[in-house]
Amino acid sequence: MNMSRTRERLVVIGGDAAGMSAASQARRLKGPGELEIVAFERGHFTSYSACGIPYWVGGDVTDRDQLVARTPEEHRARDIDLRLRTEVTDIDPAGRRVRARDVESGAESWTSYDKLVIATGARPIRPDMPGADAAGVHGVQTLDDGQALLDTLEGTRGRRAVVVGAGYIGVEMAEALINRGYEVTVVNRGSEPMSTLDPDMGRLVHEAMEGLGITMVNDAEVTKILTGEDGGVRAVVTQDREFPADVVVLGIGVRPETALAKAAGLPLGPHGGLLTDRSMRVRGHEDIWSGGDCVEVLDLVSGQERHVPLGTHANKHGQVIGTNVGGGYATFPGVVGTAVSKVCDLEIARTGLREKDAHRVGLRFEAVTIESTSRAGYYPNASPMTVKMLAEHRTGRLLGVQIVGREGAGKRVDIAAVALTAGMTVEQMTALDLGYAPPFSPVWDPVLVAARKAAAKVRGSV
Repeated sequence: MNMSRTRERLVVIGGDAAGMSAASQARRLKGPGELEIVAFERGHFTSYSACGIPYWVGGDVTDRDQLVARTPEEHRARDIDLRLRTEVTDIDPAGRRVRARDVESGAESWTSYDKLVIATGARPIRPDMPGADAAGVHGVQTLDDGQALLDTLEGTRGRRAVVVGAGYIGVEMAEALINRGYEVTVVNRGSEPMSTLDPDMGRLVHEAMEGLGITMVNDAEVTKILTGEDGGVRAVVTQDREFPADVVVLGIGVRPETALAKAAGLPLGPHGGLLTDRSMRVRGHEDIWSGGDCVEVLDLVSGQERHVPLGTHANKHGQVIGTNVGGGYATFPGVVGTAVSKVCDLEIARTGLREKDAHRVGLRFEAVTIESTSRAGYYPNASPMTVKMLAEHRTGRLLGVQIVGREGAGKRVDIAAVALTAGMTVEQMTALDLGYAPPFSPVWDPVLVAARKAAAKVRGSV
Protein backbone atom coordinates (compact mmCIF):
# COMPACT_ATOMS: atom_id res chain seq x y z
CA MET A 1 0.00 0.00 0.00
CA ASN A 2 1.21 3.51 -0.79
CA MET A 3 0.90 5.42 2.48
CA SER A 4 0.96 8.80 0.69
CA ARG A 5 -2.39 7.91 -0.90
CA THR A 6 -4.11 7.01 2.36
CA ARG A 7 -2.98 9.77 4.71
CA GLU A 8 -4.08 13.38 4.59
CA ARG A 9 -1.74 16.06 3.27
CA LEU A 10 -1.44 19.48 4.87
CA VAL A 11 0.24 22.13 2.72
CA VAL A 12 1.56 25.26 4.43
CA ILE A 13 2.47 28.42 2.50
CA GLY A 14 4.93 30.47 4.55
CA GLY A 15 7.63 29.26 6.92
CA ASP A 16 7.58 31.80 9.73
CA ALA A 17 5.54 32.20 12.91
CA ALA A 18 1.97 31.34 11.89
CA GLY A 19 2.80 28.76 9.24
CA MET A 20 5.35 26.73 11.16
CA SER A 21 3.46 27.03 14.45
CA ALA A 22 0.46 25.52 12.66
CA ALA A 23 2.61 22.77 11.14
CA SER A 24 4.30 21.97 14.45
CA GLN A 25 1.05 21.88 16.41
CA ALA A 26 -0.62 19.67 13.79
CA ARG A 27 2.37 17.32 13.97
CA ARG A 28 2.04 17.11 17.78
CA LEU A 29 -1.53 15.94 17.35
CA LYS A 30 -1.09 13.69 14.33
CA GLY A 31 1.88 11.50 13.50
CA PRO A 32 3.47 11.08 10.06
CA GLY A 33 1.38 7.98 9.41
CA GLU A 34 -1.81 10.04 9.71
CA LEU A 35 -0.78 13.41 8.27
CA GLU A 36 1.81 14.41 5.67
CA ILE A 37 2.97 18.03 6.05
CA VAL A 38 4.56 19.97 3.21
CA ALA A 39 5.67 23.58 3.87
CA PHE A 40 6.88 26.08 1.27
CA GLU A 41 9.08 29.06 2.17
CA ARG A 42 10.52 31.39 -0.47
CA GLY A 43 13.29 32.73 1.80
CA HIS A 44 16.30 31.17 3.47
CA PHE A 45 14.96 31.03 7.06
CA THR A 46 12.09 29.66 9.12
CA SER A 47 10.51 30.39 12.50
CA TYR A 48 12.40 33.59 13.23
CA SER A 49 11.67 36.78 15.13
CA ALA A 50 11.10 39.59 12.64
CA CYS A 51 10.53 41.86 15.65
CA GLY A 52 14.16 41.35 16.62
CA ILE A 53 15.62 42.55 13.32
CA PRO A 54 16.12 46.21 14.40
CA TYR A 55 18.04 45.02 17.47
CA TRP A 56 20.22 42.77 15.33
CA VAL A 57 20.90 45.62 12.90
CA GLY A 58 21.68 47.93 15.82
CA GLY A 59 24.06 45.46 17.46
CA ASP A 60 22.07 44.60 20.59
CA VAL A 61 21.68 41.10 19.16
CA THR A 62 25.09 40.01 17.89
CA ASP A 63 24.24 36.88 15.92
CA ARG A 64 21.47 36.51 13.33
CA ASP A 65 20.90 32.90 14.39
CA GLN A 66 19.83 34.11 17.84
CA LEU A 67 16.59 35.28 16.17
CA VAL A 68 15.81 31.81 14.80
CA ALA A 69 13.51 29.84 17.12
CA ARG A 70 13.59 26.63 15.08
CA THR A 71 15.83 25.82 12.13
CA PRO A 72 14.73 24.08 8.92
CA GLU A 73 16.65 21.00 10.03
CA GLU A 74 14.70 20.88 13.30
CA HIS A 75 11.40 21.08 11.44
CA ARG A 76 12.47 18.32 9.04
CA ALA A 77 13.51 16.15 11.96
CA ARG A 78 9.85 16.24 13.02
CA ASP A 79 8.69 14.86 9.65
CA ILE A 80 7.73 18.20 8.15
CA ASP A 81 8.72 18.33 4.47
CA LEU A 82 10.04 21.90 4.47
CA ARG A 83 11.06 23.29 1.09
CA LEU A 84 13.13 26.48 1.30
CA ARG A 85 13.64 28.90 -1.58
CA THR A 86 10.36 27.67 -3.05
CA GLU A 87 7.67 30.21 -3.83
CA VAL A 88 4.01 29.32 -4.26
CA THR A 89 2.75 31.10 -7.38
CA ASP A 90 -0.85 29.82 -7.64
CA ILE A 91 -3.58 28.43 -5.40
CA ASP A 92 -6.29 26.33 -7.06
CA PRO A 93 -9.05 25.88 -4.44
CA ALA A 94 -11.31 23.95 -6.82
CA GLY A 95 -8.55 21.48 -7.65
CA ARG A 96 -7.20 21.51 -4.08
CA ARG A 97 -3.63 22.10 -5.21
CA VAL A 98 -0.91 24.75 -5.26
CA ARG A 99 1.77 25.48 -7.83
CA ALA A 100 5.29 26.21 -6.54
CA ARG A 101 8.44 27.46 -8.23
CA ASP A 102 12.02 26.75 -7.20
CA VAL A 103 13.55 30.22 -6.81
CA GLU A 104 17.00 29.05 -7.91
CA SER A 105 16.17 26.82 -10.89
CA GLY A 106 12.78 28.19 -11.93
CA ALA A 107 11.31 24.68 -12.05
CA GLU A 108 7.56 24.54 -11.30
CA SER A 109 5.30 21.77 -10.05
CA TRP A 110 1.82 21.26 -8.61
CA THR A 111 1.22 19.81 -5.13
CA SER A 112 -2.21 18.59 -4.06
CA TYR A 113 -3.59 19.18 -0.57
CA ASP A 114 -6.39 18.01 1.67
CA LYS A 115 -5.90 20.97 3.99
CA LEU A 116 -4.16 24.26 3.24
CA VAL A 117 -2.68 26.92 5.53
CA ILE A 118 -1.95 30.34 4.04
CA ALA A 119 0.63 32.20 6.15
CA THR A 120 2.17 34.53 3.58
CA GLY A 121 2.76 37.38 6.05
CA ALA A 122 3.02 41.03 5.08
CA ARG A 123 5.24 43.07 2.80
CA PRO A 124 6.82 46.47 3.46
CA ILE A 125 5.07 49.35 1.71
CA ARG A 126 7.27 50.75 -1.03
CA PRO A 127 6.20 54.19 -2.26
CA ASP A 128 5.43 54.47 -5.96
CA MET A 129 8.05 57.07 -6.83
CA PRO A 130 11.30 57.44 -8.76
CA GLY A 131 14.22 55.75 -7.03
CA ALA A 132 12.20 53.60 -4.62
CA ASP A 133 13.91 50.45 -5.90
CA ALA A 134 17.43 51.90 -6.04
CA ALA A 135 20.41 50.18 -4.47
CA GLY A 136 20.67 51.23 -0.83
CA VAL A 137 16.88 51.52 -0.29
CA HIS A 138 15.67 48.84 2.12
CA GLY A 139 12.45 47.55 3.57
CA VAL A 140 12.86 45.48 6.73
CA GLN A 141 10.42 42.59 7.10
CA THR A 142 12.38 39.34 6.85
CA LEU A 143 15.79 38.06 7.93
CA ASP A 144 16.81 38.25 4.28
CA ASP A 145 15.85 41.95 4.33
CA GLY A 146 17.87 42.49 7.50
CA GLN A 147 20.91 40.78 6.02
CA ALA A 148 20.66 42.89 2.86
CA LEU A 149 20.54 46.07 4.96
CA LEU A 150 23.56 45.01 7.03
CA ASP A 151 25.47 44.26 3.83
CA THR A 152 24.74 47.80 2.63
CA LEU A 153 25.74 49.35 5.97
CA GLU A 154 29.03 47.46 5.95
CA GLY A 155 29.73 48.28 2.32
CA THR A 156 28.99 52.00 2.25
CA ARG A 157 31.53 54.68 3.15
CA GLY A 158 29.00 57.38 4.00
CA ARG A 159 27.36 57.70 7.40
CA ARG A 160 24.10 59.46 6.49
CA ALA A 161 20.85 57.53 6.85
CA VAL A 162 17.27 58.61 6.13
CA VAL A 163 14.36 56.64 7.56
CA VAL A 164 11.07 57.19 5.74
CA GLY A 165 8.19 56.77 8.16
CA ALA A 166 7.98 56.99 11.94
CA GLY A 167 5.90 54.01 13.01
CA TYR A 168 7.29 51.13 15.09
CA ILE A 169 9.76 49.97 12.45
CA GLY A 170 10.82 53.51 11.55
CA VAL A 171 11.49 54.51 15.16
CA GLU A 172 13.26 51.25 16.00
CA MET A 173 15.42 51.43 12.86
CA ALA A 174 16.32 55.05 13.63
CA GLU A 175 17.64 53.91 17.01
CA ALA A 176 19.51 51.00 15.39
CA LEU A 177 21.23 53.34 12.92
CA ILE A 178 22.15 55.82 15.67
CA ASN A 179 23.72 52.91 17.56
CA ARG A 180 25.79 52.13 14.48
CA GLY A 181 27.14 55.66 14.36
CA TYR A 182 25.00 57.04 11.54
CA GLU A 183 23.65 60.56 11.22
CA VAL A 184 19.92 59.84 11.12
CA THR A 185 17.02 61.84 9.70
CA VAL A 186 13.45 60.56 9.98
CA VAL A 187 11.00 61.89 7.41
CA ASN A 188 7.41 61.48 8.58
CA ARG A 189 4.21 62.42 6.78
CA GLY A 190 2.29 62.69 10.06
CA SER A 191 2.26 65.58 12.52
CA GLU A 192 4.19 63.50 15.11
CA PRO A 193 5.98 60.13 15.16
CA MET A 194 4.15 56.96 16.20
CA SER A 195 0.77 57.43 14.55
CA THR A 196 -0.48 54.54 16.71
CA LEU A 197 -0.54 57.13 19.50
CA ASP A 198 -2.57 60.30 19.72
CA PRO A 199 -0.51 63.34 18.59
CA ASP A 200 -0.13 64.70 22.14
CA MET A 201 1.56 61.45 23.19
CA GLY A 202 3.52 61.23 19.93
CA ARG A 203 5.00 64.62 20.79
CA LEU A 204 6.75 63.03 23.79
CA VAL A 205 8.36 60.50 21.44
CA HIS A 206 9.40 63.32 19.09
CA GLU A 207 11.17 65.17 21.90
CA ALA A 208 12.98 62.03 23.04
CA MET A 209 14.16 61.21 19.50
CA GLU A 210 15.57 64.69 19.04
CA GLY A 211 17.30 64.33 22.40
CA LEU A 212 19.12 61.32 20.96
CA GLY A 213 20.40 63.36 18.05
CA ILE A 214 17.84 62.11 15.52
CA THR A 215 16.54 64.81 13.17
CA MET A 216 12.74 64.58 13.01
CA VAL A 217 11.01 66.04 9.95
CA ASN A 218 7.22 65.89 10.35
CA ASP A 219 4.41 66.81 7.94
CA ALA A 220 6.70 65.90 5.05
CA GLU A 221 5.85 63.78 2.01
CA VAL A 222 8.71 62.06 0.18
CA THR A 223 8.35 62.65 -3.57
CA LYS A 224 11.41 60.87 -4.97
CA ILE A 225 14.74 59.27 -4.13
CA LEU A 226 17.74 60.53 -6.04
CA THR A 227 20.49 58.20 -7.21
CA GLY A 228 24.13 58.73 -8.20
CA GLU A 229 25.99 57.62 -11.29
CA ASP A 230 26.53 54.19 -9.74
CA GLY A 231 22.76 53.69 -9.31
CA GLY A 232 22.97 53.93 -5.54
CA VAL A 233 20.86 56.22 -3.39
CA ARG A 234 22.23 59.71 -2.70
CA ALA A 235 19.28 61.77 -1.39
CA VAL A 236 15.64 61.74 -0.32
CA VAL A 237 13.48 64.57 -1.67
CA THR A 238 10.30 65.99 -0.11
CA GLN A 239 8.02 68.77 -1.38
CA ASP A 240 10.48 71.47 -0.41
CA ARG A 241 13.71 69.89 0.85
CA GLU A 242 16.45 67.44 -0.02
CA PHE A 243 18.13 65.16 2.54
CA PRO A 244 21.48 63.57 1.60
CA ALA A 245 21.52 59.82 2.20
CA ASP A 246 23.93 56.92 1.83
CA VAL A 247 21.25 54.46 2.93
CA VAL A 248 17.46 54.71 3.11
CA VAL A 249 15.23 52.54 5.29
CA LEU A 250 11.51 52.37 4.58
CA GLY A 251 9.46 52.34 7.77
CA ILE A 252 6.15 53.30 6.20
CA GLY A 253 4.39 50.17 7.37
CA VAL A 254 3.29 46.88 5.84
CA ARG A 255 0.37 45.49 3.87
CA PRO A 256 -0.99 41.94 3.99
CA GLU A 257 0.73 39.73 1.41
CA THR A 258 -2.48 38.43 -0.15
CA ALA A 259 -1.92 38.62 -3.92
CA LEU A 260 -2.06 34.82 -4.11
CA ALA A 261 -5.26 34.67 -2.10
CA LYS A 262 -6.89 37.43 -4.15
CA ALA A 263 -6.02 35.70 -7.43
CA ALA A 264 -7.58 32.52 -6.04
CA GLY A 265 -10.83 34.35 -5.25
CA LEU A 266 -10.52 34.07 -1.47
CA PRO A 267 -12.34 36.69 0.65
CA LEU A 268 -10.39 39.81 1.65
CA GLY A 269 -11.34 42.52 4.13
CA PRO A 270 -11.21 46.32 3.88
CA HIS A 271 -7.49 46.35 4.77
CA GLY A 272 -6.58 43.72 2.19
CA GLY A 273 -6.18 40.85 4.65
CA LEU A 274 -7.82 37.45 4.45
CA LEU A 275 -11.08 37.04 6.34
CA THR A 276 -11.41 34.04 8.64
CA ASP A 277 -13.82 32.74 11.23
CA ARG A 278 -12.89 32.28 14.89
CA SER A 279 -11.21 28.95 14.12
CA MET A 280 -8.98 30.81 11.61
CA ARG A 281 -10.66 28.98 8.71
CA VAL A 282 -10.97 31.16 5.62
CA ARG A 283 -14.59 32.14 5.27
CA GLY A 284 -16.47 29.98 2.81
CA HIS A 285 -13.66 27.41 2.46
CA GLU A 286 -13.86 24.32 4.64
CA ASP A 287 -10.31 23.10 3.93
CA ILE A 288 -8.33 26.39 3.98
CA TRP A 289 -7.01 28.20 7.05
CA SER A 290 -5.00 31.39 7.35
CA GLY A 291 -3.13 33.26 10.07
CA GLY A 292 -0.41 35.78 10.84
CA ASP A 293 0.22 39.10 9.15
CA CYS A 294 -1.87 38.22 6.08
CA VAL A 295 -5.22 38.14 7.93
CA GLU A 296 -7.60 40.64 9.46
CA VAL A 297 -8.79 40.10 13.02
CA LEU A 298 -11.67 41.27 15.16
CA ASP A 299 -10.99 44.30 17.36
CA LEU A 300 -12.76 43.45 20.61
CA VAL A 301 -13.09 47.12 21.59
CA SER A 302 -14.47 48.62 18.36
CA GLY A 303 -16.15 45.49 17.03
CA GLN A 304 -14.55 46.00 13.59
CA GLU A 305 -11.99 44.09 11.54
CA ARG A 306 -8.38 45.30 11.75
CA HIS A 307 -4.99 44.40 10.30
CA VAL A 308 -2.60 44.02 13.24
CA PRO A 309 0.72 42.49 12.11
CA LEU A 310 2.39 41.25 15.29
CA GLY A 311 4.29 38.09 16.10
CA THR A 312 2.25 37.49 19.26
CA HIS A 313 -0.92 37.11 17.21
CA ALA A 314 0.79 35.08 14.47
CA ASN A 315 1.98 32.45 16.94
CA LYS A 316 -1.46 32.22 18.54
CA HIS A 317 -3.07 31.89 15.10
CA GLY A 318 -0.70 29.06 14.27
CA GLN A 319 -1.53 27.22 17.48
CA VAL A 320 -5.26 27.56 16.78
CA ILE A 321 -4.91 26.42 13.17
CA GLY A 322 -2.67 23.47 14.03
CA THR A 323 -5.07 22.34 16.74
CA ASN A 324 -8.03 22.42 14.36
CA VAL A 325 -6.14 20.78 11.50
CA GLY A 326 -4.93 18.10 13.93
CA GLY A 327 -8.46 17.16 14.95
CA GLY A 328 -8.84 19.31 18.07
CA TYR A 329 -10.80 22.50 18.63
CA ALA A 330 -9.53 26.01 19.28
CA THR A 331 -10.57 29.57 18.51
CA PHE A 332 -8.97 33.00 18.31
CA PRO A 333 -11.47 35.52 19.72
CA GLY A 334 -9.76 38.74 18.62
CA VAL A 335 -7.41 41.47 19.82
CA VAL A 336 -7.47 44.72 21.77
CA GLY A 337 -4.55 46.27 19.88
CA THR A 338 -1.72 46.08 22.39
CA ALA A 339 1.79 47.05 21.30
CA VAL A 340 4.98 48.15 23.03
CA SER A 341 8.22 49.56 21.67
CA LYS A 342 11.16 51.74 22.66
CA VAL A 343 13.56 54.32 21.38
CA CYS A 344 16.71 53.94 23.47
CA ASP A 345 15.47 54.19 27.06
CA LEU A 346 12.06 55.69 26.21
CA GLU A 347 9.30 53.09 26.41
CA ILE A 348 6.18 53.50 24.27
CA ALA A 349 3.02 51.44 24.75
CA ARG A 350 -0.60 51.46 23.72
CA THR A 351 -3.71 49.30 23.78
CA GLY A 352 -7.30 49.80 22.69
CA LEU A 353 -8.54 52.84 20.79
CA ARG A 354 -7.00 56.22 20.08
CA GLU A 355 -9.20 59.30 20.00
CA LYS A 356 -9.61 59.13 16.22
CA ASP A 357 -10.45 55.41 16.41
CA ALA A 358 -13.24 56.11 18.89
CA HIS A 359 -14.56 58.98 16.75
CA ARG A 360 -14.50 56.77 13.65
CA VAL A 361 -16.71 54.08 15.18
CA GLY A 362 -19.07 56.63 16.71
CA LEU A 363 -18.13 56.28 20.37
CA ARG A 364 -18.45 59.21 22.76
CA PHE A 365 -15.65 59.25 25.31
CA GLU A 366 -13.80 61.07 28.04
CA ALA A 367 -10.00 61.42 27.83
CA VAL A 368 -7.58 62.09 30.69
CA THR A 369 -3.80 62.38 30.91
CA ILE A 370 -1.75 62.06 34.10
CA GLU A 371 1.92 62.38 35.05
CA SER A 372 3.40 59.94 37.54
CA THR A 373 6.56 57.96 38.25
CA SER A 374 7.67 54.38 37.75
CA ARG A 375 8.50 53.91 41.44
CA ALA A 376 7.72 55.67 44.67
CA GLY A 377 8.95 59.23 44.23
CA TYR A 378 11.44 58.95 47.09
CA TYR A 379 12.95 55.68 45.81
CA PRO A 380 16.20 55.98 43.78
CA ASN A 381 15.90 56.14 40.00
CA ALA A 382 12.18 56.81 39.90
CA SER A 383 11.46 58.02 36.37
CA PRO A 384 8.60 60.08 34.92
CA MET A 385 5.70 58.46 33.10
CA THR A 386 2.76 59.86 31.15
CA VAL A 387 -0.47 57.85 30.94
CA LYS A 388 -3.42 58.75 28.73
CA MET A 389 -6.73 56.92 29.17
CA LEU A 390 -9.99 56.92 27.21
CA ALA A 391 -13.29 55.84 28.78
CA GLU A 392 -16.72 55.61 27.19
CA HIS A 393 -19.06 58.49 27.99
CA ARG A 394 -21.64 57.60 30.66
CA THR A 395 -20.83 53.86 30.89
CA GLY A 396 -17.19 54.37 31.86
CA ARG A 397 -16.08 51.33 29.83
CA LEU A 398 -12.33 51.46 29.27
CA LEU A 399 -11.58 52.19 25.60
CA GLY A 400 -7.84 52.69 25.42
CA VAL A 401 -4.58 53.49 27.18
CA GLN A 402 -1.31 55.02 25.96
CA ILE A 403 1.88 55.16 28.05
CA VAL A 404 5.16 56.94 27.39
CA GLY A 405 7.96 56.86 29.97
CA ARG A 406 11.28 55.42 31.03
CA GLU A 407 12.14 52.11 32.63
CA GLY A 408 9.10 50.29 33.97
CA ALA A 409 6.57 52.20 31.86
CA GLY A 410 5.95 50.03 28.82
CA LYS A 411 4.76 46.74 30.29
CA ARG A 412 2.25 48.52 32.52
CA VAL A 413 0.07 48.58 29.41
CA ASP A 414 -0.66 44.90 30.09
CA ILE A 415 -2.87 45.94 33.03
CA ALA A 416 -5.03 47.88 30.60
CA ALA A 417 -4.96 45.08 28.00
CA VAL A 418 -6.44 42.66 30.52
CA ALA A 419 -9.03 45.22 31.61
CA LEU A 420 -10.02 45.83 27.98
CA THR A 421 -10.33 42.12 27.29
CA ALA A 422 -12.53 41.71 30.36
CA GLY A 423 -14.70 44.71 29.38
CA MET A 424 -13.99 46.52 32.65
CA THR A 425 -15.02 50.07 33.46
CA VAL A 426 -12.52 52.59 34.74
CA GLU A 427 -14.41 52.58 38.06
CA GLN A 428 -13.82 48.84 38.37
CA MET A 429 -10.16 49.31 37.51
CA THR A 430 -9.61 51.60 40.48
CA ALA A 431 -10.14 48.58 42.77
CA LEU A 432 -7.61 46.32 41.04
CA ASP A 433 -5.32 44.64 43.57
CA LEU A 434 -1.95 45.34 41.95
CA GLY A 435 1.42 44.53 43.43
CA TYR A 436 3.04 47.37 45.36
CA ALA A 437 6.42 48.07 46.90
CA PRO A 438 8.43 51.33 46.57
CA PRO A 439 11.03 49.83 44.16
CA PHE A 440 8.23 48.87 41.73
CA SER A 441 5.46 51.45 41.93
CA PRO A 442 3.98 54.38 43.82
CA VAL A 443 1.29 53.33 46.26
CA TRP A 444 -1.20 54.26 43.52
CA ASP A 445 0.07 52.73 40.29
CA PRO A 446 0.10 55.25 37.41
CA VAL A 447 -2.51 53.23 35.49
CA LEU A 448 -4.83 53.34 38.49
CA VAL A 449 -4.23 57.07 38.95
CA ALA A 450 -5.42 57.53 35.36
CA ALA A 451 -8.40 55.25 36.02
CA ARG A 452 -9.39 57.30 39.09
CA LYS A 453 -9.23 60.51 37.11
CA ALA A 454 -11.18 58.98 34.22
CA ALA A 455 -13.83 57.59 36.57
CA ALA A 456 -14.29 61.00 38.17
CA LYS A 457 -14.67 62.59 34.73
CA VAL A 458 -17.24 59.98 33.70
CA ARG A 459 -19.21 60.56 36.88
CA GLY A 460 -19.17 64.26 36.19
CA SER A 461 -20.50 63.72 32.67
CA VAL A 462 -23.56 61.68 33.72
